[in-house]
Amino acid sequence: MRRGGGLKLRLLIGAGIILFSLFKYWGSTETNPYTGRKQHITITPDQEIRMGLQSAPQMAQQHGGLYPDQAAQDLVDKVGRRLVANSIARKTGYRFDFHLLRDPQTINAFALPGGQVFITYALFSKLQNEDQLAGVLGHEVGHVVGRHSADRMSKQGLTQGILSGVSVGGGANAGQMAAQIANLVNMKYGRDDELEADELGVKFMLDAGYEPEQMIGVMKILKAVSGGRRTPEFQSTHPDPENRIVKIKAAIRKYRK
Repeated sequence: MRRGGGLKLRLLIGAGIILFSLFKYWGSTETNPYTGRKQHITITPDQEIRMGLQSAPQMAQQHGGLYPDQAAQDLVDKVGRRLVANSIARKTGYRFDFHLLRDPQTINAFALPGGQVFITYALFSKLQNEDQLAGVLGHEVGHVVGRHSADRMSKQGLTQGILSGVSVGGGANAGQMAAQIANLVNMKYGRDDELEADELGVKFMLDAGYEPEQMIGVMKILKAVSGGRRTPEFQSTHPDPENRIVKIKAAIRKYRK
């Protein structure tokens, strides 16, 4: 009886944790005014800005600091500001800053919540023209406008709450299985974010007078530097470059007038 009573108590506590997590997540539903996408976000834009500003120095340090060539940094600033000034990004209230990182090895670009955008010199040096740089930065601005980091944090909070409830109610094995399933679900959300950022990047490029076809060139560069090796798409947060090219071409047809 005592063992059975303990099991029932664990199940009740686990169910309570799961229900609370679901209520918190679904109770934060809102429509992004710039993308029209329904999201579940539990932090405000001002909190996003503060998080980004607080994290920016650490992110730069992890990549060896800022690239020392001021002319190169000025180019990144110029392109970034042109994208923001000529698109819906300027209406968001986010504080956009663009940083060229010293890192000569890691081919990457990323954005923190609230508008802190980074590109490594390793990727910068592979780009062939200003329009390709606009493609990279436009994609990252798209992540900020789409509030993808804030959305992902809310999803991770929901996932963690469900996993905690399952672990309490069903034991370690059940929790491990739930974690594997949740990981796949969250990766799918990541791919959707990447595709939306690509589409927004195309629109921002067109609005700013850049050639959006150059974003296709960026995809080809990324594919080339990977040496043709890639993780199966269902196991990766980033869609395959060939699939992204198809979507980019569709976005160009959609937004070009």
